[in-house]
Amino acid sequence: MRLVNYRDRQGCVRAGVLREGVVYRADVATETAGDDARPATVDDLVASGQLGAVHAGETVGRLDEVSLEPPILAPQKIVCIGLNYRSHAEEQGAEPPSQPTFFAKFRNALAAPGATVPLPRLSAKVDYEAEVAFVVGQRCRDVPEERALDHIAGYTLFNDLSARDLQFATPQWMPGKVFDGSAPMGPALVTPDEAGSHDAIDIELLLNGERMQAATTADLVHSIPALVAHLSALMTLEPGDVVATGTPAGVGSLRKPRVWLRPGDELIVRSRVLGELVTHIGAAD
Repeated sequence: MRLVNYRDRQGCVRAGVLREGVVYRADVATETAGDDARPATVDDLVASGQLGAVHAGETVGRLDEVSLEPPILAPQKIVCIGLNYRSHAEEQGAEPPSQPTFFAKFRNALAAPGATVPLPRLSAKVDYEAEVAFVVGQRCRDVPEERALDHIAGYTLFNDLSARDLQFATPQWMPGKVFDGSAPMGPALVTPDEAGSHDAIDIELLLNGERMQAATTADLVHSIPALVAHLSALMTLEPGDVVATGTPAGVGSLRKPRVWLRPGDELIVRSRVLGELVTHIGAAD
């Protein structure tokens, strides 16, 4: 199943089911209780463990007619893995890390499919990073690798926009990773039964129509089950946590000549398995 968050005519965010380019209302009895009850989002469905009970209701509209939000609106954690494709380590002349290298982004970084992300005022060297992300489905700690996939709600596309001049100004990468809109995500949360094998998800990135990156998750240094096991040994993972698994070779900062994003650029991260995530780059605000 492919699940999306969309805005209805009243401006409320609801969970929807995406099938063959059409969005349907996601029907399941998980309305949030309380005085200000609101329709269930994908976040609510993940948190309640009821993804398996979702079915498609009335038609909302074609995908290009619907206003999408990120498939997870309010993750407690956005964990990003660095140097996790062999091809990306090779293009840097670096040895693949023996343990996962990771950093964090925050909720301000999330951007919806189709969003225009303004370049950060403090940076002149913003880069793209196409990634496959997974969403945690169950609260977990110390998960053995052989049971790790049981704790995944689904997969989505992610673009780790990175201000390289800020990223490498200090030993910590995060200053270049946290600007507003630096984590476009979507379009859908694709459940594992539809996504297929965790090590066979394809991904590519197009910049203004030119293919810049292409790989599959078979090239990951640390597999998705290994990441769940490692991260859950360090901290408790919660439903809705997002883990972006790394980017393959082809980033702009390692090209000759280097490629930096400019206002008017269009980025498309796409996958036969996970769909297409479009992001437009705007001028600094």
